[in-house]
Amino acid sequence: MANLKELRSRITSVSSTMQITKAMKMVSAAKLNKAQDAITQMRPYSEKLTQLLQDLSATLDDDAGSKYAEEREVRNVLIVAISSNKGLAGAFNTNIIKAVKYKAKNDYNAKNVDVYTLGKKANDILKKDYDVRKNNNEIYDDLSFENSSAIAEELMQLFLDEKYDKIVLVYNQFKNAATQIVKHEQFLPIERFESEENKQLDYIFEPSKLEIVKDLIPKSLKMQLFKALRDSFASEHGARMTAMHKATENATELRDDLKLSYNKARQASITNEILEIVGGAEALNG
Repeated sequence: MANLKELRSRITSVSSTMQITKAMKMVSAAKLNKAQDAITQMRPYSEKLTQLLQDLSATLDDDAGSKYAEEREVRNVLIVAISSNKGLAGAFNTNIIKAVKYKAKNDYNAKNVDVYTLGKKANDILKKDYDVRKNNNEIYDDLSFENSSAIAEELMQLFLDEKYDKIVLVYNQFKNAATQIVKHEQFLPIERFESEENKQLDYIFEPSKLEIVKDLIPKSLKMQLFKALRDSFASEHGARMTAMHKATENATELRDDLKLSYNKARQASITNEILEIVGGAEALNG
């Protein structure tokens, strides 16, 4: 059993760690509230815009389709991995890294796969196994639609220049503070979904359906990337808050166990001292 000095030192250390994890949990909880409100408010708009675009594009003739919907033989694939710049968030970043590696190995095994990382953690690991075309850590310093639009335009230009035949987003979708869902979304080319509902569309278009679609596509793609970043940002704080909550609970349990061990050791030490005193007194009397 450790001596009293060692136990006191460990109790102090664990208590300090517990204060840090508790403070980090509170900070993440405050940031999560703002991030959750942001993604909750923009998600209906983004989903409706995507649905409208799919409904319209599905009714266009193939020869009138957008250049962003061009289907080519897939030789070069770009996976956009959206992670965070900081750790201590449980399996948040690990899940993204595993998902990227899985898709690269199983879905695009025979293809040339490059990675575009948004976040330091994914870049640090993935650059060891893949060609990272570019890494952007600064996007989280000011996560705005304007900044994310610049990245979306860069990705769109890479597709138009035929540098890549398919671009895929991999990110954590926010469900709640304790649950994040790893999503794989095809960014380019745009997927067309034809259903009985969009066959029965009866809209009046001004100036024309084709012009409206061509105007909506860049806006929809920019919104898709911004939504993914917002989802990931909210998921990060939810994962970190949950991880720090569990860490605080574990530290509390460890501290209590150490205090119990300390009290037992202290009691044994006092008992030994009493026995020594009694033994010494008896030796003098004897």
